[in-house]
Amino acid sequence: MQTVLVANRGEIALRVFRAARELGLGTVAVVAPDDAGSLHARSADEAVEIASYLSSEEHIRAAKQAGADAIHPGYGFLAENGDFAEAVQAAGLTWIGPPPDALRAGGDKLAAKRIAQAAGVPTIPEADEPPLIVKAAAGGGGRGMRIVRSRGELDEAVSAAKREAKAAFGDDTVYLERYVERPRHVEIQLLADEHGTVLSLGERDCSVQRRHQKVLEESPSPALDPDLRARMSDAAVRFAEAIGYVGAGTAEFVLDGRDFYFLELNGRIQVEHPVTEAVTGVDLVQWQLRIARGEALDTRPELQGIQLRGAAVEVRLYAEDPRTFLPQAGRIEKLRLPTSVRVETGVAEGDEVGTSYDPMIAKLIASGATRDEALDRLADALAETEVTGVTTNLPFLRWLVAHPALRAGETTTAFLVEHPPLSAPPAALPDEIWRGAFRLNLPSPAPQPPPDVDAAAHAHAAGAVSSTITAPMPGTVIKVNVHEGASVKAGAPLVVLEAMKMETPLLAPFDATVNAVHVEEGDRVAAGAVLVELSDWRSGTAPTA
Repeated sequence: MQTVLVANRGEIALRVFRAARELGLGTVAVVAPDDAGSLHARSADEAVEIASYLSSEEHIRAAKQAGADAIHPGYGFLAENGDFAEAVQAAGLTWIGPPPDALRAGGDKLAAKRIAQAAGVPTIPEADEPPLIVKAAAGGGGRGMRIVRSRGELDEAVSAAKREAKAAFGDDTVYLERYVERPRHVEIQLLADEHGTVLSLGERDCSVQRRHQKVLEESPSPALDPDLRARMSDAAVRFAEAIGYVGAGTAEFVLDGRDFYFLELNGRIQVEHPVTEAVTGVDLVQWQLRIARGEALDTRPELQGIQLRGAAVEVRLYAEDPRTFLPQAGRIEKLRLPTSVRVETGVAEGDEVGTSYDPMIAKLIASGATRDEALDRLADALAETEVTGVTTNLPFLRWLVAHPALRAGETTTAFLVEHPPLSAPPAALPDEIWRGAFRLNLPSPAPQPPPDVDAAAHAHAAGAVSSTITAPMPGTVIKVNVHEGASVKAGAPLVVLEAMKMETPLLAPFDATVNAVHVEEGDRVAAGAVLVELSDWRSGTAPTA
């Protein structure tokens, strides 16, 4: 292996470039036509234009053109596509990732569940009655997922999940699973070589999420003790062994009390991998490269008997509204990132954040001897951070890291429902005594769903209490459900917008008649653009706010 092409963009491309250079390897970037001038294109030894990041043939052509002999897929796009891995190998190139068959077994979530069950790994039961969750079989990163709480919501949820999965992964297969209320999301980091050794490098707690996507990750998890950590790690290793896994991968679980259920194996490097690197001292991306060139894990003393030392916390700085989490676009006029913690970024000052790709600006990773020390350092780093020119979730991250529930280690996937973004935190949590065994005598809190960005969008969209429905963010109109003169009920979906390969339906805020529809399917619209005009169907006039 001499030169690595990264079949990706943004911060993960830069992360792989850095690891490759540290091992003395050359680097090649690929650039889609609408991504010209991006930071990753300016950061490699060579850049090759391709038609699309989702085109296997284009990546292989670019590798041949640039003289690269290996391809690293990063995360997202084609990273977990077995056909792509197979095509790379068939072209005589080194694939830096799991074997194609392992990718197919782990990437097809339905097949993965069957394999997990056969290996004795607990899984969530499938379901056909609400409450349930619709999941894309080829999905990840929250795309192609919908929670369904009533039978009447099911058809539209399945349709929306299929559209989103098709756009993001090229595969619209979905399945239905029982919805687990208020769990923690805990994942186990794995490394496996081609000689049959599989190692667990401990866990990450990723319970704070929006759009089913993570916004804060930490290691170790405040919810795990040595026994639970060992049981989850053993389950993750058993699954990896069952599919013949090779490379870096992550087994994801939901944790409900002391019961855990396997969700999926992500056959790639994770966005949140730096927190594991911080507490183990292992460079996971370098080890992806080392494994791909045949190195054995059991010959390296630093990988034997790995213990988690200290604590690390990561947050993701996004170009998005800090209350609704709707993606935002614009040019970054000023970007001041902290120097006191590790920072991974894929943009620079002056770059444009568009609507075609993930809106992440940077990851901030703080570590310390204790969890409190890591959180304190992260809070200081966020105070140093400054971004202008585009709306970001920076106020939300500052609020989150200071929140007493997070500080107490008591977050679940329902955290942002129980504590709405930027809301006033409780004056104080109960004294420590009330969090001990005596608390078991208290009734359990009512089940709550995880945060639903669609509901937030409806609550905060400019048209929510007026006679017009406007675009809450720039995007593409992918569905128009109404026509002029139609009568609609409150809550009916009028228009569906897509941005960053995520769908946001805009609902009627009241029983109404449609006076005008200003967009068609396929139109690109700016934030604030008027999409639909309504009037109160009972009076024939537009209601006042």
